[in-house]
Amino acid sequence: MLVYTTMKNFQPSPHTTLKRLPERGSFDRDTVNAILDEAFICHVGFAVDGQPFVIPTSYARVGDQLFIHGSAASRMLRSLSKGIPVCVTVTLVDGLVLARSAFHHSINYRSVVILGMAKPLTDEREKMAALHAFMEHIVPGRWGEVRQPDEQELKKTTVLSLPLTEVSAKVRTGPPKDDEADHALPVWSGELPLHVLAGMPLADAHTPASQQVPEYILRYDRRKK
Repeated sequence: MLVYTTMKNFQPSPHTTLKRLPERGSFDRDTVNAILDEAFICHVGFAVDGQPFVIPTSYARVGDQLFIHGSAASRMLRSLSKGIPVCVTVTLVDGLVLARSAFHHSINYRSVVILGMAKPLTDEREKMAALHAFMEHIVPGRWGEVRQPDEQELKKTTVLSLPLTEVSAKVRTGPPKDDEADHALPVWSGELPLHVLAGMPLADAHTPASQQVPEYILRYDRRKK
């Protein structure tokens, strides 16, 4: 079942309360959702038999749930299906911050940390809805054109749902914060914005030359307006 809430903010916990630079922290739900909806790669942290792992993977957010999926044979997904604690992080890099001193160089970024325990989706309809969400999150408009998963493909795919309950965001924006004594140094200082931009689509060898590139691919843009 997909879960939605009307609560404006997430509730801080001892694990999500920032101790360093707390002014950069945010528990605002809109801020968190905007970051999750713009990015498409997360890093999943967990431990098996005392050995820590951090695995990058794709995800999708629907309401107050984060979906992670992959092969049913995946050690990560099999481990998380048992209900072990998990930490999921998502980061967007917005620019480089170039200061007059090496010490004050930084990066403008937006990040989210999610803590909790994931559960596997067993209902076929919910599983299919989650896979639809994955594709539409990465390439909006694609699901309606492609062949959808058949019964065997569904069996080979594990989908986990992680509730968005213990969550926080951290954001850095703006120019460098040089020491006042360094302001007179003859060094260029400022921000170098960075963006994820799509290149020219490249058709594979099995796509006929007459097959037009869909408009949603030609207009692809990860940046949220």
